[in-house]
Amino acid sequence: MNKKYFDVITLYPKAFDSLNNMGVISRSIKKDLIKINLHDLRLYGEGNYRQVDDEPYGGGSGMVLKPEPIYKAHESIKKMKKSITLLMTPQGKVLKQEDFSRWLNYEQLILLCGQYEGFDERVRPLADEEISIGDYILSGGELPAITLINGLTRLIPGTLGDPRSLEDESHNSPLLEYPQYTRPPVFRDMKVPDVLLGGNHKEIKSWRKNQMIKRTSSRRNDLIIQEGFKKAPVSKRINEELKKNMKFRIGNGYDIHRLEEGRDLIIGGIKLNHPKNLGLDGHSDADVLSHSIMDALLGALSLGDIGKYFPPTDPKWKDADSLNLLSKVVELISNRGWRINNIDSVLIAERPKFKPYIDNMKENISNIIKIEKELIGIKATTNERLGPEGREEGISCHSVVLLEQE
Repeated sequence: MNKKYFDVITLYPKAFDSLNNMGVISRSIKKDLIKINLHDLRLYGEGNYRQVDDEPYGGGSGMVLKPEPIYKAHESIKKMKKSITLLMTPQGKVLKQEDFSRWLNYEQLILLCGQYEGFDERVRPLADEEISIGDYILSGGELPAITLINGLTRLIPGTLGDPRSLEDESHNSPLLEYPQYTRPPVFRDMKVPDVLLGGNHKEIKSWRKNQMIKRTSSRRNDLIIQEGFKKAPVSKRINEELKKNMKFRIGNGYDIHRLEEGRDLIIGGIKLNHPKNLGLDGHSDADVLSHSIMDALLGALSLGDIGKYFPPTDPKWKDADSLNLLSKVVELISNRGWRINNIDSVLIAERPKFKPYIDNMKENISNIIKIEKELIGIKATTNERLGPEGREEGISCHSVVLLEQE
């Protein structure tokens, strides 16, 4: 690859002195891989005082960079065959890693450093692209220009001692980089993960990949939903891994049972009295609250519904206590490495009134799923005499649960 030239038009050339002390940049300069030419905008100013800015038309605070000095400075630069002009401005497109890769194809990058107060709008036609490094305001375009030079130089072959350094770095792939450790193995009670000390390269590679996925999903989920990520060849496999590493799952459950004579009315393990002496019909005790919670728990982990585990054709579950069934589902969830964070349920019936019994229902559920009563929400409402609940043909319940990976 040919030598790359950076021509920077700036009011503050000394701001770039630090580049000579940056390892990557200084090595690239010594290796003759890059050359940085600084063009002091003040030298192209007008009059005895080298004026480069003026008051804005229409009034307003601050001063605006004049177009004449910027055009003169730009025109004084000898343009190469493959040259691009970039304007540093907070109004520009936010800089991305792929921009560096794209600009590698140019021999020369001309960087125009704007100022906090702004520049005359007629400067914009000079630029092929307008670039910002984030949604915030800086005093000038010098720091963005330094950022651009640094980011692009690192990609130039021969700049880095070990080219593999770029392979797993954040933003060179759709994922953030995995955690890095060095000696000592224990520092202030913080240990290096055992897998990194074991010497099994296959396990280390797998651990690093999982860490990249977890770190990206927890810190920069916006990268995952980007269109570019969706099109990446690794996106399908990574999406599968992300599903495995989701820390939270939400489940929605629903159950309804018919009201019949000669049956007990049991809700949340509490035996209630219906004004018409009706109870809920079912193979078990037909506790709609417990059933809807079970349905939500199983649904959160895509494990099917309660009929799969307690089929109504199996005599073993005839008249079974639904709280016992709930305990079995909770055990299943726990064995898969998940714990219940909270539950919210809504009972729907015209009669009886549930309010006097809700606290006892919460107590029963709490004892089974092993979370505090305050994390269990149970509400009750009528259906305004609409539907099977409104006609007192049945009672239903909706539940939502949040699971957290242990």
